[in-house]
Amino acid sequence: ALHEGHVVSAQELTVLLQPVFTQNSRNLILFLQDTLSTDDFMYHSESYSNKNPFQNLSMNLLQEILQSSPSTLVLPAVDCEAVRYLLRFLQESRDWKLTNITNLDVSQLEVNTSEPNLLVVQLQPLISGSGEISTQEAIAENDKIIGRLTMDLQERGIQFSVIYTAMRPSRISRRTDVVGKLRRQLMATEEEDSLSYPPLNVTTGNDTCILFYASNFSLKANNSVLIDLTNATFVTQEVDISSSACSDFNTTLSLKYTKPVNGISSLEIRFLMTQGFYSVSARNWSTLDSVEIVQDGEKFAKFNVSAISAPAEYSFHCQLVGTSNLYPARLIPSNNEAKNWEVFISRLQIQGFKSVNNQFSYASDCTGFFSPGIWMGLVTSIGLLWILAYGIHMIMQLTTNSRFDDPKGPSLSVPQTE
Repeated sequence: ALHEGHVVSAQELTVLLQPVFTQNSRNLILFLQDTLSTDDFMYHSESYSNKNPFQNLSMNLLQEILQSSPSTLVLPAVDCEAVRYLLRFLQESRDWKLTNITNLDVSQLEVNTSEPNLLVVQLQPLISGSGEISTQEAIAENDKIIGRLTMDLQERGIQFSVIYTAMRPSRISRRTDVVGKLRRQLMATEEEDSLSYPPLNVTTGNDTCILFYASNFSLKANNSVLIDLTNATFVTQEVDISSSACSDFNTTLSLKYTKPVNGISSLEIRFLMTQGFYSVSARNWSTLDSVEIVQDGEKFAKFNVSAISAPAEYSFHCQLVGTSNLYPARLIPSNNEAKNWEVFISRLQIQGFKSVNNQFSYASDCTGFFSPGIWMGLVTSIGLLWILAYGIHMIMQLTTNSRFDDPKGPSLSVPQTE
Protein backbone atom coordinates (compact mmCIF):
# COMPACT_ATOMS: atom_id res chain seq x y z
CA ALA A 1 0.00 0.00 0.00
CA LEU A 2 1.89 3.04 -1.30
CA HIS A 3 0.69 6.60 -1.00
CA GLU A 4 -0.36 8.50 -4.09
CA GLY A 5 2.41 10.06 -6.12
CA HIS A 6 5.05 7.72 -4.67
CA VAL A 7 7.95 6.97 -7.02
CA VAL A 8 9.37 3.49 -6.54
CA SER A 9 13.16 3.49 -6.37
CA ALA A 10 15.46 0.76 -7.66
CA GLN A 11 15.89 -0.75 -4.20
CA GLU A 12 12.14 -0.80 -3.56
CA LEU A 13 11.53 -2.37 -6.96
CA THR A 14 13.84 -5.30 -6.18
CA VAL A 15 11.86 -5.94 -2.98
CA LEU A 16 8.54 -5.76 -4.79
CA LEU A 17 9.74 -8.26 -7.41
CA GLN A 18 10.87 -10.89 -4.91
CA PRO A 19 7.50 -12.74 -4.96
CA VAL A 20 7.97 -13.22 -8.70
CA PHE A 21 11.05 -15.37 -8.06
CA THR A 22 9.63 -17.36 -5.13
CA GLN A 23 6.28 -18.43 -6.57
CA ASN A 24 5.65 -21.57 -8.57
CA SER A 25 5.68 -19.71 -11.87
CA ARG A 26 9.07 -20.11 -13.55
CA ASN A 27 8.26 -17.93 -16.55
CA LEU A 28 8.47 -14.16 -16.73
CA ILE A 29 7.38 -11.89 -19.58
CA LEU A 30 8.80 -8.36 -19.80
CA PHE A 31 6.87 -6.07 -22.14
CA LEU A 32 9.06 -3.06 -22.98
CA GLN A 33 7.68 0.09 -24.57
CA ASP A 34 9.58 3.22 -25.58
CA THR A 35 7.51 5.65 -23.48
CA LEU A 36 4.78 5.14 -20.88
CA SER A 37 3.47 6.94 -17.80
CA THR A 38 0.74 6.25 -15.30
CA ASP A 39 -1.12 9.25 -16.68
CA ASP A 40 -1.56 7.38 -19.97
CA PHE A 41 -3.90 4.87 -18.34
CA MET A 42 -6.15 7.70 -17.15
CA TYR A 43 -5.87 9.87 -20.25
CA HIS A 44 -6.67 7.05 -22.71
CA SER A 45 -9.33 5.36 -20.56
CA GLU A 46 -12.99 5.22 -21.54
CA SER A 47 -13.75 8.15 -19.23
CA TYR A 48 -11.74 10.51 -21.43
CA SER A 49 -12.10 8.90 -24.86
CA ASN A 50 -14.64 6.93 -26.84
CA LYS A 51 -12.42 3.86 -27.04
CA ASN A 52 -10.27 2.30 -24.35
CA PRO A 53 -6.99 1.01 -25.88
CA PHE A 54 -6.19 -1.07 -22.78
CA GLN A 55 -8.73 -3.79 -23.45
CA ASN A 56 -6.60 -6.77 -22.39
CA LEU A 57 -4.91 -5.00 -19.48
CA SER A 58 -7.76 -3.01 -17.97
CA MET A 59 -10.20 -5.92 -17.85
CA ASN A 60 -8.06 -7.67 -15.26
CA LEU A 61 -5.44 -6.00 -13.11
CA LEU A 62 -5.35 -2.33 -14.04
CA GLN A 63 -9.01 -1.68 -13.29
CA GLU A 64 -8.50 -3.17 -9.83
CA ILE A 65 -5.43 -0.98 -9.29
CA LEU A 66 -7.30 2.15 -10.36
CA GLN A 67 -10.23 1.35 -8.06
CA SER A 68 -8.12 0.39 -5.03
CA SER A 69 -5.63 3.25 -5.34
CA PRO A 70 -5.80 5.96 -2.63
CA SER A 71 -6.06 8.51 -5.41
CA THR A 72 -7.53 8.09 -8.88
CA LEU A 73 -5.60 11.12 -10.12
CA VAL A 74 -2.02 10.32 -9.10
CA LEU A 75 -0.82 6.70 -9.03
CA PRO A 76 2.49 5.25 -7.85
CA ALA A 77 5.16 5.11 -10.55
CA VAL A 78 8.58 3.53 -11.04
CA ASP A 79 11.66 5.69 -11.28
CA CYS A 80 13.49 5.80 -14.64
CA GLU A 81 16.70 4.91 -12.84
CA ALA A 82 15.11 1.66 -11.65
CA VAL A 83 13.82 0.73 -15.10
CA ARG A 84 17.27 1.35 -16.57
CA TYR A 85 18.73 -1.57 -14.63
CA LEU A 86 15.60 -3.73 -14.65
CA LEU A 87 16.66 -6.10 -17.44
CA ARG A 88 20.11 -6.61 -15.95
CA PHE A 89 18.61 -7.21 -12.51
CA LEU A 90 16.21 -9.82 -13.87
CA GLN A 91 19.02 -11.63 -15.69
CA GLU A 92 21.15 -11.73 -12.55
CA SER A 93 18.33 -12.81 -10.25
CA ARG A 94 17.96 -16.27 -11.81
CA ASP A 95 19.50 -18.47 -14.47
CA TRP A 96 16.90 -17.59 -17.08
CA LYS A 97 16.69 -18.74 -20.66
CA LEU A 98 16.51 -15.32 -22.32
CA THR A 99 14.34 -14.98 -25.43
CA ASN A 100 14.08 -11.62 -27.23
CA ILE A 101 10.91 -11.16 -29.25
CA THR A 102 11.30 -8.26 -31.67
CA ASN A 103 9.20 -9.37 -34.64
CA LEU A 104 5.98 -9.27 -32.56
CA ASP A 105 4.91 -12.63 -34.05
CA VAL A 106 4.08 -14.94 -31.15
CA SER A 107 2.41 -17.70 -33.15
CA GLN A 108 5.62 -19.72 -33.47
CA LEU A 109 6.95 -19.05 -29.97
CA GLU A 110 8.34 -22.13 -28.24
CA VAL A 111 8.57 -22.19 -24.43
CA ASN A 112 10.45 -24.97 -22.65
CA THR A 113 8.70 -25.27 -19.29
CA SER A 114 11.47 -27.47 -17.84
CA GLU A 115 13.63 -24.39 -17.24
CA PRO A 116 12.88 -20.78 -16.25
CA ASN A 117 12.19 -18.52 -19.21
CA LEU A 118 12.55 -14.76 -19.49
CA LEU A 119 10.71 -13.41 -22.54
CA VAL A 120 11.57 -9.82 -23.48
CA VAL A 121 9.00 -8.38 -25.89
CA GLN A 122 9.91 -5.11 -27.62
CA LEU A 123 6.61 -3.37 -28.36
CA GLN A 124 6.26 -0.94 -31.22
CA PRO A 125 7.12 2.70 -30.43
CA LEU A 126 4.30 5.08 -29.61
CA ILE A 127 5.95 7.85 -31.65
CA SER A 128 4.99 6.87 -35.17
CA GLY A 129 7.59 7.19 -37.88
CA SER A 130 5.05 7.76 -40.62
CA GLY A 131 2.62 10.01 -38.74
CA GLU A 132 -0.29 7.84 -39.93
CA ILE A 133 -0.99 6.23 -36.55
CA SER A 134 -1.98 8.03 -33.36
CA THR A 135 -0.65 7.34 -29.89
CA GLN A 136 -3.94 5.78 -28.86
CA GLU A 137 -3.90 3.43 -31.86
CA ALA A 138 -0.29 2.44 -31.13
CA ILE A 139 -1.20 1.65 -27.51
CA ALA A 140 -4.16 -0.40 -28.73
CA GLU A 141 -1.92 -2.39 -31.09
CA ASN A 142 0.55 -3.09 -28.27
CA ASP A 143 -2.34 -4.12 -26.05
CA LYS A 144 -3.46 -6.64 -28.69
CA ILE A 145 0.06 -8.07 -28.82
CA ILE A 146 0.05 -8.47 -25.04
CA GLY A 147 -3.36 -10.13 -25.23
CA ARG A 148 -2.34 -12.58 -27.98
CA LEU A 149 0.79 -13.70 -26.16
CA THR A 150 -0.82 -14.07 -22.74
CA MET A 151 -3.87 -15.88 -24.12
CA ASP A 152 -1.65 -18.25 -26.11
CA LEU A 153 0.36 -19.17 -23.01
CA GLN A 154 -2.81 -19.60 -20.94
CA GLU A 155 -4.27 -21.97 -23.52
CA ARG A 156 -1.09 -24.06 -23.31
CA GLY A 157 -1.46 -24.21 -19.54
CA ILE A 158 1.79 -22.33 -18.90
CA GLN A 159 1.98 -20.25 -15.74
CA PHE A 160 3.73 -16.91 -16.04
CA SER A 161 4.16 -13.44 -14.56
CA VAL A 162 4.08 -10.21 -16.56
CA ILE A 163 5.92 -6.90 -16.19
CA TYR A 164 4.69 -4.04 -18.39
CA THR A 165 6.89 -0.94 -18.37
CA ALA A 166 8.82 1.46 -20.59
CA MET A 167 12.34 2.76 -21.00
CA ARG A 168 11.39 6.35 -20.19
CA PRO A 169 8.28 8.31 -19.17
CA SER A 170 5.98 9.88 -21.73
CA ARG A 171 5.17 12.72 -19.34
CA ILE A 172 7.77 14.29 -17.05
CA SER A 173 6.58 16.40 -14.14
CA ARG A 174 8.64 18.68 -11.97
CA ARG A 175 10.11 16.99 -8.92
CA THR A 176 9.85 18.67 -5.53
CA ASP A 177 13.57 18.41 -4.80
CA VAL A 178 14.57 20.47 -7.84
CA VAL A 179 11.78 23.04 -8.07
CA GLY A 180 14.14 25.82 -7.07
CA LYS A 181 16.64 25.03 -9.81
CA LEU A 182 16.68 26.47 -13.27
CA ARG A 183 14.62 24.75 -15.97
CA ARG A 184 17.75 24.11 -18.01
CA GLN A 185 19.30 22.19 -15.10
CA LEU A 186 16.11 20.18 -14.64
CA MET A 187 16.03 19.22 -18.30
CA ALA A 188 19.66 18.13 -18.13
CA THR A 189 18.87 15.91 -15.13
CA GLU A 190 15.87 14.37 -16.86
CA GLU A 191 17.93 13.80 -20.00
CA GLU A 192 20.59 12.00 -18.01
CA ASP A 193 18.04 9.83 -16.19
CA SER A 194 16.44 8.68 -19.44
CA LEU A 195 19.64 7.13 -20.80
CA SER A 196 19.22 3.39 -20.42
CA TYR A 197 22.32 1.91 -22.08
CA PRO A 198 25.78 2.93 -23.28
CA PRO A 199 26.36 3.85 -26.93
CA LEU A 200 27.56 1.34 -29.49
CA ASN A 201 31.26 1.82 -30.20
CA VAL A 202 33.56 0.66 -32.98
CA THR A 203 37.25 0.45 -32.09
CA THR A 204 40.42 0.17 -34.13
CA GLY A 205 43.11 -1.16 -31.85
CA ASN A 206 42.79 0.76 -28.60
CA ASP A 207 41.08 3.80 -30.15
CA THR A 208 37.34 4.34 -30.54
CA CYS A 209 36.55 5.64 -34.00
CA ILE A 210 32.72 5.48 -34.11
CA LEU A 211 30.10 6.10 -31.43
CA PHE A 212 26.41 5.52 -32.14
CA TYR A 213 23.38 5.94 -29.86
CA ALA A 214 19.60 6.05 -30.29
CA SER A 215 16.75 5.67 -27.85
CA ASN A 216 14.68 4.05 -30.59
CA PHE A 217 15.97 2.50 -33.80
CA SER A 218 13.17 1.04 -35.91
CA LEU A 219 12.44 0.22 -39.54
CA LYS A 220 9.26 -0.65 -41.38
CA ALA A 221 9.37 -2.73 -44.56
CA ASN A 222 6.63 -2.48 -47.18
CA ASN A 223 4.44 -0.44 -44.79
CA SER A 224 3.63 -3.58 -42.80
CA VAL A 225 6.61 -5.31 -41.14
CA LEU A 226 7.95 -3.41 -38.13
CA ILE A 227 11.58 -4.14 -37.24
CA ASP A 228 12.70 -2.79 -33.87
CA LEU A 229 16.51 -2.95 -33.71
CA THR A 230 16.96 -0.97 -30.47
CA ASN A 231 17.39 -3.93 -28.15
CA ALA A 232 19.58 -5.93 -30.56
CA THR A 233 21.84 -2.93 -31.21
CA PHE A 234 22.39 -1.46 -27.75
CA VAL A 235 21.12 -3.80 -25.01
CA THR A 236 21.96 -7.36 -26.07
CA GLN A 237 24.28 -6.12 -28.88
CA GLU A 238 23.30 -9.00 -31.17
CA VAL A 239 24.75 -7.08 -34.10
CA ASP A 240 27.84 -7.64 -36.23
CA ILE A 241 29.96 -4.49 -36.64
CA SER A 242 33.05 -6.21 -38.06
CA SER A 243 32.52 -4.67 -41.51
CA SER A 244 32.75 -1.13 -40.15
CA ALA A 245 35.71 0.89 -41.41
CA CYS A 246 37.46 4.02 -40.13
CA SER A 247 39.92 6.43 -41.68
CA ASP A 248 40.82 10.11 -41.44
CA PHE A 249 38.41 11.12 -44.20
CA ASN A 250 35.86 8.30 -44.64
CA THR A 251 34.02 6.27 -42.01
CA THR A 252 31.43 3.52 -42.44
CA LEU A 253 29.31 2.15 -39.63
CA SER A 254 28.04 -1.29 -40.69
CA LEU A 255 25.31 -2.98 -38.62
CA LYS A 256 24.52 -6.58 -39.62
CA TYR A 257 21.56 -8.48 -38.14
CA THR A 258 20.70 -12.16 -38.59
CA LYS A 259 16.99 -12.95 -38.91
CA PRO A 260 15.69 -9.73 -37.34
CA VAL A 261 12.13 -10.78 -38.28
CA ASN A 262 10.45 -13.69 -39.99
CA GLY A 263 10.95 -13.52 -43.74
CA ILE A 264 14.25 -11.62 -43.60
CA SER A 265 17.35 -13.79 -43.18
CA SER A 266 19.88 -10.97 -43.02
CA LEU A 267 19.80 -7.20 -42.80
CA GLU A 268 22.69 -4.75 -43.06
CA ILE A 269 22.47 -1.01 -42.39
CA ARG A 270 25.37 1.26 -43.33
CA PHE A 271 25.99 4.84 -42.23
CA LEU A 272 28.52 6.49 -44.56
CA MET A 273 30.31 9.55 -43.16
CA THR A 274 33.00 11.80 -44.61
CA GLN A 275 35.23 14.56 -43.26
CA GLY A 276 36.46 17.52 -45.26
CA PHE A 277 37.82 21.04 -44.98
CA TYR A 278 35.50 23.95 -45.83
CA SER A 279 37.17 27.26 -46.56
CA VAL A 280 34.05 29.31 -45.72
CA SER A 281 34.18 28.28 -42.06
CA ALA A 282 37.95 27.57 -42.11
CA ARG A 283 37.52 24.25 -40.30
CA ASN A 284 36.90 20.55 -40.87
CA TRP A 285 33.35 19.25 -40.88
CA SER A 286 32.01 15.70 -40.65
CA THR A 287 28.93 14.83 -42.68
CA LEU A 288 26.62 11.83 -42.81
CA ASP A 289 26.28 11.52 -46.58
CA SER A 290 24.02 8.49 -47.00
CA VAL A 291 22.36 5.53 -45.31
CA GLU A 292 22.15 2.16 -47.05
CA ILE A 293 19.97 -0.87 -46.30
CA VAL A 294 20.83 -4.28 -47.74
CA GLN A 295 18.23 -7.02 -47.30
CA ASP A 296 19.26 -10.67 -47.77
CA GLY A 297 22.36 -9.54 -49.65
CA GLU A 298 20.28 -8.64 -52.71
CA LYS A 299 17.80 -5.81 -52.19
CA PHE A 300 19.71 -2.53 -51.94
CA ALA A 301 18.09 0.66 -50.69
CA LYS A 302 19.92 3.97 -50.51
CA PHE A 303 18.92 7.18 -48.74
CA ASN A 304 20.46 10.60 -49.16
CA VAL A 305 20.75 12.54 -45.91
CA SER A 306 19.87 16.16 -45.29
CA ALA A 307 20.97 18.40 -42.42
CA ILE A 308 23.28 15.96 -40.64
CA SER A 309 26.67 17.62 -40.27
CA ALA A 310 28.83 18.92 -37.44
CA PRO A 311 32.35 20.20 -36.84
CA ALA A 312 34.78 17.29 -37.08
CA GLU A 313 35.66 17.38 -33.39
CA TYR A 314 31.95 17.42 -32.36
CA SER A 315 29.27 14.75 -32.34
CA PHE A 316 25.89 15.17 -34.02
CA HIS A 317 22.59 14.96 -32.13
CA CYS A 318 19.01 15.14 -33.33
CA GLN A 319 15.76 14.33 -31.59
CA LEU A 320 14.05 12.81 -34.65
CA VAL A 321 15.70 11.38 -37.77
CA GLY A 322 13.89 9.39 -40.42
CA THR A 323 12.00 9.28 -43.69
CA SER A 324 9.07 11.44 -42.55
CA ASN A 325 8.77 14.94 -43.95
CA LEU A 326 8.10 16.25 -40.45
CA TYR A 327 11.53 15.37 -39.07
CA PRO A 328 14.27 18.02 -38.85
CA ALA A 329 16.84 15.56 -40.28
CA ARG A 330 15.51 13.52 -43.18
CA LEU A 331 16.51 10.36 -45.02
CA ILE A 332 15.49 10.91 -48.64
CA PRO A 333 15.06 7.79 -50.85
CA SER A 334 17.44 7.86 -53.81
CA ASN A 335 16.30 4.64 -55.56
CA ASN A 336 13.08 2.69 -55.98
CA GLU A 337 13.94 0.06 -53.35
CA ALA A 338 14.33 2.77 -50.71
CA LYS A 339 10.68 3.74 -51.18
CA ASN A 340 9.70 0.40 -49.60
CA TRP A 341 11.35 1.31 -46.31
CA GLU A 342 10.49 3.69 -43.48
CA VAL A 343 13.17 4.61 -40.97
CA PHE A 344 12.56 6.03 -37.50
CA ILE A 345 15.41 7.02 -35.17
CA SER A 346 14.76 9.00 -32.02
CA ARG A 347 17.44 10.86 -30.06
CA LEU A 348 20.16 10.00 -32.55
CA GLN A 349 23.73 10.84 -31.56
CA ILE A 350 26.61 9.79 -33.76
CA GLN A 351 30.30 10.62 -34.01
CA GLY A 352 32.58 9.18 -36.66
CA PHE A 353 35.77 11.14 -36.09
CA LYS A 354 37.98 12.31 -33.21
CA SER A 355 36.19 10.66 -30.30
CA VAL A 356 38.08 10.73 -26.99
CA ASN A 357 37.92 8.30 -24.04
CA ASN A 358 35.01 6.37 -25.55
CA GLN A 359 32.70 9.33 -24.95
CA PHE A 360 30.75 11.66 -27.18
CA SER A 361 32.20 15.09 -27.72
CA TYR A 362 30.13 18.26 -27.48
CA ALA A 363 26.99 17.73 -29.57
CA SER A 364 25.98 19.90 -32.49
CA ASP A 365 22.18 19.72 -32.55
CA CYS A 366 20.08 19.63 -35.71
CA THR A 367 17.69 22.27 -34.36
CA GLY A 368 18.77 25.71 -35.50
CA PHE A 369 18.79 28.81 -33.31
CA PHE A 370 15.85 30.34 -35.17
CA SER A 371 12.88 28.00 -35.00
CA PRO A 372 9.69 28.58 -37.07
CA GLY A 373 8.02 30.03 -33.99
CA ILE A 374 10.84 32.53 -33.49
CA TRP A 375 10.72 33.57 -37.15
CA MET A 376 6.93 34.02 -36.96
CA GLY A 377 7.29 36.16 -33.83
CA LEU A 378 10.03 38.28 -35.41
CA VAL A 379 8.09 38.88 -38.63
CA THR A 380 4.91 39.74 -36.70
CA SER A 381 6.80 42.10 -34.39
CA ILE A 382 8.51 43.83 -37.30
CA GLY A 383 5.13 44.27 -39.05
CA LEU A 384 3.51 45.77 -35.95
CA LEU A 385 6.51 48.09 -35.36
CA TRP A 386 6.28 49.28 -38.98
CA ILE A 387 2.57 50.07 -38.56
CA LEU A 388 3.29 51.91 -35.30
CA ALA A 389 6.13 53.92 -36.88
CA TYR A 390 3.94 54.80 -39.88
CA GLY A 391 1.12 55.94 -37.57
CA ILE A 392 3.47 58.10 -35.48
CA HIS A 393 4.89 59.61 -38.67
CA MET A 394 1.42 60.49 -39.98
CA ILE A 395 0.42 62.05 -36.63
CA MET A 396 3.56 64.20 -36.64
CA GLN A 397 2.59 65.55 -40.08
CA LEU A 398 -0.63 67.06 -38.74
CA THR A 399 -0.64 70.94 -38.47
CA THR A 400 -2.95 73.33 -36.59
CA ASN A 401 -4.72 76.43 -37.97
CA SER A 402 -2.96 79.77 -37.61
CA ARG A 403 -6.25 81.59 -36.84
CA PHE A 404 -9.44 80.56 -35.02
CA ASP A 405 -13.04 81.84 -35.12
CA ASP A 406 -14.17 83.90 -32.07
CA PRO A 407 -17.85 83.20 -31.19
CA LYS A 408 -18.24 86.64 -29.49
CA GLY A 409 -16.91 88.62 -32.39
CA PRO A 410 -17.62 88.78 -36.09
CA SER A 411 -17.24 85.65 -38.08
CA LEU A 412 -13.82 84.91 -39.41
CA SER A 413 -13.37 85.54 -43.06
CA VAL A 414 -10.72 83.55 -44.76
CA PRO A 415 -9.78 84.73 -48.24
CA GLN A 416 -9.61 82.14 -50.95
CA THR A 417 -5.96 82.90 -51.41
CA GLU A 418 -5.30 81.44 -47.99
